[in-house]
Amino acid sequence: MTLAHSQGTTPPTWSVPGLTTTTTRILVVEDEQDIAGLIKHTLEREPDTVVTMVNSGDAALKAVAEQQPHLIVLDLNLPVLSGFEVCRILRSRPTTKQVPIIMLTARTTEVDRVSGLDLGADDYVTKPFSLRELAARVRAVLRRPQISPAQGPAATVYRGTHLTADFDAVAIHVAGQAVKLTRREFELLQCLVENRSRVLSRDRLLERVWGYDRSIETRSVDVHIGRLRAKLGTAGDQIETVVGLGYRFVDA
Repeated sequence: MTLAHSQGTTPPTWSVPGLTTTTTRILVVEDEQDIAGLIKHTLEREPDTVVTMVNSGDAALKAVAEQQPHLIVLDLNLPVLSGFEVCRILRSRPTTKQVPIIMLTARTTEVDRVSGLDLGADDYVTKPFSLRELAARVRAVLRRPQISPAQGPAATVYRGTHLTADFDAVAIHVAGQAVKLTRREFELLQCLVENRSRVLSRDRLLERVWGYDRSIETRSVDVHIGRLRAKLGTAGDQIETVVGLGYRFVDA
């Protein structure tokens, strides 16, 4: 296993919106100790950052229960519980469903990436990877505000024929039925609705929703759009594909 990294580069600077403590806590779940050690060393170059390492899925759940981290770097291929299962469990619990998760995977098939994103992962990195790139992704995810009913994005309510979206209350309904979205799907829908009738390119959506531009494949946008449309059912057609340009949300 080889990781690319640069010597002598300035470490990234990140901040956690709403963080009241002085220390950023990151949990690295990786059963290959040499890789985990390199990740820990890289991320702890940022001042006031503490990285905890565990090497199994069950140990990850225990560590989160003892002290909730601000972000989790989660390998998929773990003993006892897979990364997929750990992510599913964390997303099912009210106290951890909004904790950012970046998945590490040696799997390159689209179905694996889609599965992780569909479970609620915020990002994924394919092995072998650049430590500098991983740090940049951590920075991008951490600087994004956390979405919760108590502290959501700017107050916005959209009411259409089928879709009702209260972004301040983090409540989405289609034909009167509540729809459960992952955090990324929620933010993507909000971005589209707030810019309705405007065409947004994939790169623009990456920048606005993911927090950085050109750091991951634009295919990730297509995957999330597909999942979002499916969950919205009859309202899914309000997200239009503009061939060669991107996507736009239209009123209905």
